[in-house]
Amino acid sequence: MSRNQARRFALACIAAAGVVLIDQASKAAALSTLREDERIPLLGELLGLQLAFNPGALLSLGSGATWLLTLLGVAATVVLIVAAARARTTGWAVGIGLILGGAIGNLIDRLFAPPAFGRGHVTDFLAYGNWFIGNLADVALGAGVIVLAGSLWIRHRRTPTTATDEPPVTAPTLEAGR
Repeated sequence: MSRNQARRFALACIAAAGVVLIDQASKAAALSTLREDERIPLLGELLGLQLAFNPGALLSLGSGATWLLTLLGVAATVVLIVAAARARTTGWAVGIGLILGGAIGNLIDRLFAPPAFGRGHVTDFLAYGNWFIGNLADVALGAGVIVLAGSLWIRHRRTPTTATDEPPVTAPTLEAGR
């Protein structure tokens, strides 16, 4: 691993660790102060705080297969660690680090939260209207995807990819042949 790769890997690990710490601290605060039957509005009905426990994934999909989501979370974590070690740009390192931190934050809940090891429910508390309730790990996952997409867009804008990016071809003039 080159020195630059090591730096990018360290950056991804720092981003992931920061996400995990903030996510787990916010979940602990939510568990001690919020209730499942009461919503505290932050931005009217648009955003509020309300405790929820999600056995599934986004929008409670897969709620009957929590153990499978745990296995997928472990596999995703391994893949993301490898991807972080291979990140070729700072943007990719940060994006992968954010996604890795979000995946680990929710995986910790699946492994150690009730009802049982490997089948734990994810603690959620950010209520987005009547659509769904999420947590800061989910926010980090979304932010990581946005960072990766932005990095791809910037790279695409900097790299000539088609013939239109090459200088125009002009017809030879009479003076050129003399």
